[in-house]
Amino acid sequence: MTIQRCSWCSDEQIYIDYHDQEWGVPVYDEHTLFEMLCLEGQQAGLAWIIVLKKRERYQHHFFQYTIEEIATFTDEHLIEIAQDPGIIRHLGKLKAIRDNARAWLNMRQIMPDMVKWLWSFVGHQPKVHSVPDYRLAPTQSELSLQLSKTLKKNGFKFVGPTIIYSYLQAVGMIDDHENHCFKKLSLAP
Repeated sequence: MTIQRCSWCSDEQIYIDYHDQEWGVPVYDEHTLFEMLCLEGQQAGLAWIIVLKKRERYQHHFFQYTIEEIATFTDEHLIEIAQDPGIIRHLGKLKAIRDNARAWLNMRQIMPDMVKWLWSFVGHQPKVHSVPDYRLAPTQSELSLQLSKTLKKNGFKFVGPTIIYSYLQAVGMIDDHENHCFKKLSLAP
């Protein structure tokens, strides 16, 4: 019997693994929520598969460190990181990771539990949508517009409503697996 996946999932193993093990699975770990927010921003203007293939280098340069440590990165350090062809060498996007770490820490002063705060946007449980075909799923919503606006107001970069919608899908706050997908069936309450 063939496993039914979302139609957007190519036959590349890295994409299959991401779809099967991560995409749409609820994330409650602060560091992972931060990492995914930053990685979604790296995708801006590109295909997600590019970010996936470079993710290991991002983890090496950024996400093996705490949010507090990332916030201390200097421009000079980021320029050095930008020399690595294993990442997307867009200095503005790399600075956004550092700036987002700073914004995250500032937000933590107001909302000490960032995980709980982020999940409050979906009422603390995943929003499950009926998606007969991924091309019919929205690319943004009132929810992503609201969260995007709040994040931008608090100094986050590369957090437009489309990026945020993709983020909400990735971290399982929104379940947009296609209706025929085995993950939709396995994640259902």
